[in-house]
Amino acid sequence: MTRTAEQQQKAATTRRNWALSAPALLVLALFASGPLLIVLVYSFLRPGSYSGVEWEFTTEAWQGIFLTRDIFDGTLGWADAHLSIFWRSVKLSLTTTILTFAFGFPTAWFIATRPARARAFWLFLITIPFWTNLLIRTFAINEVIRNEGLMNTVLIKLGVIAEPIRVIYTDTAVLIGMTYVYLPLMVLPLFAAIDRFDMKLLEAGYDLYASRWQVLRRVVLPIVKPGIVAGSILVFVPSLGAYVTPRVLGGGKNMMIGNFIELQFGQGRNWPLGSALAMLLLLIVMVALLVYVRAATKGAPQGGH
Repeated sequence: MTRTAEQQQKAATTRRNWALSAPALLVLALFASGPLLIVLVYSFLRPGSYSGVEWEFTTEAWQGIFLTRDIFDGTLGWADAHLSIFWRSVKLSLTTTILTFAFGFPTAWFIATRPARARAFWLFLITIPFWTNLLIRTFAINEVIRNEGLMNTVLIKLGVIAEPIRVIYTDTAVLIGMTYVYLPLMVLPLFAAIDRFDMKLLEAGYDLYASRWQVLRRVVLPIVKPGIVAGSILVFVPSLGAYVTPRVLGGGKNMMIGNFIELQFGQGRNWPLGSALAMLLLLIVMVALLVYVRAATKGAPQGGH
């Protein structure tokens, strides 16, 4: 076969591949990229009188994320309420990630060190919560931690406390709920990483007179780092944009970014600001994913001859 014939065959194969993938690409463009593009355009428009947008270009929505204009003298100042919501969202998301790792790592290690038949059973138990709707799971946690819930009822009957501990409708309640909801997302990547861990390395570390802490810090954690990073991203990203859990357990007073965005499209009737907040959240998620890709690439073994 001549070189020209080979080039024509490759070109035909390329055209056929593009033709086969065209329906999927069209669906992605219309139903994934399309809505994001609409939200991006809305973030640079003015809010309508009663909702919607006015087709006039402005950057006030992006400015309004961090700054607010005084209604009397028109001076700009920091939007303390907005910054407080952002700080609460980041703080609760980071704390949720830390807590899920603290609970998830021992759980994943326990499952990975069980016999092969037992592992399937324990993984089955970990995945059971995914069979239930997120809203139902959140209401279940609400029934446990509310003032007349299971936790306070048991503690009062045991004589540990004299009156109910007020946890519901606080940041602590939101943190408990998100930790419970997203814990399996941390356990599964950690299990996958620990399952490939060579336990002989532990014996080697102990033979070299390393303590358990040193073996954990210098042997185990560096090797299972890809699982840690993957689990952290899987927990941090949905926690940052959580809506149901803060709404139910926070009582509407302890808002996070997701609740604040919904408020702008609903009662606030400020679609441009809601769009700008949504795009900013998307940018934060993209940065987190880039960090994950960089860390995973750095931790992946390099091929060679």
